[in-house]
Amino acid sequence: MKWQFENTGHRAGVFNMEYDEGLAQSLITGNGQPTIRIYGWTPPAISLGWNQSMDEIDLEKTSAAGIDVVRRPTGGRAILHSDEVTYSVVMHAQGKNISTVYDEISKALVSGLEYLGAAVAIEKSQPNFSALYKTTSAAACFSSTGRYEIKWHGKKLVGSAQRRYAASNGEEVVLQHGSILLGPDHKRMVDFLRLPSDEQRVALLDELEKKTTDLSSILQHTVPFEEVADAILFGFKHAWHIEPSIISKNIIQQGTLV
Repeated sequence: MKWQFENTGHRAGVFNMEYDEGLAQSLITGNGQPTIRIYGWTPPAISLGWNQSMDEIDLEKTSAAGIDVVRRPTGGRAILHSDEVTYSVVMHAQGKNISTVYDEISKALVSGLEYLGAAVAIEKSQPNFSALYKTTSAAACFSSTGRYEIKWHGKKLVGSAQRRYAASNGEEVVLQHGSILLGPDHKRMVDFLRLPSDEQRVALLDELEKKTTDLSSILQHTVPFEEVADAILFGFKHAWHIEPSIISKNIIQQGTLV
């Protein structure tokens, strides 16, 4: 299987989500190829899971703070994308179930993060999502637990979501993307949620403090975006034994890519 690796730099939220879905659609129609993509967000944005209600977000506050609000093509809960590296993987399922794909991608990410010096581990669980999403704290993705979590000393470092598309030939195409936290800015998510009381806001922030971490905290220094991008490329090459063609796409005027 021939892979490509794209680093599209920092872009607006709508572009990022449409680009990921476009990669999936290209693979569905047979015009694309399996892709690992790395990107960031400018300006910062909150992404909502596909079925999450927009009513959970205080849009007046996000507008005043200059934060975009977009919807992901995948499930899961709200994430504030700010000081992070986001990855996406678009691939043919090849008969692999959801958990197997999560596991394989997680192993590649762990390989890259270990290359940076972060002694992370995969923790497997089978949460009751229907019950979990009824809790107030579940409005924020990083307060929740998924199937395959990448953690450091029990604290969540990477949050991911997956969607599958049916191709006309009966194959499935997978889109999985997720956030690798560079710093603690994701905790500001609590400022933009509609919560019943300030007490619950404080409680959710405390939960995020206890349950999450970031690369700068783990490694005790600021980790540049491009350094993480290179490490993630290394991780996929090492774990999956692939040599993707590398496409670097930078921002130029008029919002086009080169």
